[in-house]
Amino acid sequence: MYESSDEILLDAEDKMEKSVEHLQQGLSGLRTGKASPALVDGINVECYGTQARLNTISLISTPEPRLIVIKPFDPSSLPAIEKAILAANIGVTPLNDGRLIRVPIPELSEERRKELTKVANRMGEEARVAIRAVRREANDAVKALEKDGTISEDDCTRALKDVQDYTDTYVKKVDDAVAAKEKDIMAV
Repeated sequence: MYESSDEILLDAEDKMEKSVEHLQQGLSGLRTGKASPALVDGINVECYGTQARLNTISLISTPEPRLIVIKPFDPSSLPAIEKAILAANIGVTPLNDGRLIRVPIPELSEERRKELTKVANRMGEEARVAIRAVRREANDAVKALEKDGTISEDDCTRALKDVQDYTDTYVKKVDDAVAAKEKDIMAV
């Protein structure tokens, strides 16, 4: 499959980067005490007989720290948007005024904050597991190249060290992202 250790390293780095991006996207959807468009961005809405992401059928803004305003391009989709937000079970209640939807963000209780930090930690652990799986794959591929005689033992050792360096770097990025989100969640 791979012809050189450089290919393996590039592929591993790319996959690790995607794991971190996926984590950051997931963390952005976790509710903190502040309003964020990311909270509702990814909600799927049944619109025109098909599923559409909320951010593709409306403008989403946060005019105040505790309020999200959703202005659909087509006002007839307001009931579907309202229904989708309720179905998403994100702990908010949309208010439909006939032109747009206001989503007030309530203050988080201490108990809910702790639950959310556990969710953030779980997401971080999933990202770390994904990164370690990429490391295992890359290490196996490097060892296979050495076994085939494509690369020397020294190159194999160097490539394995590089894979571990990438792993350490991306696990640190995951830890930093989770710590920043925890701090954001716990801020009153």
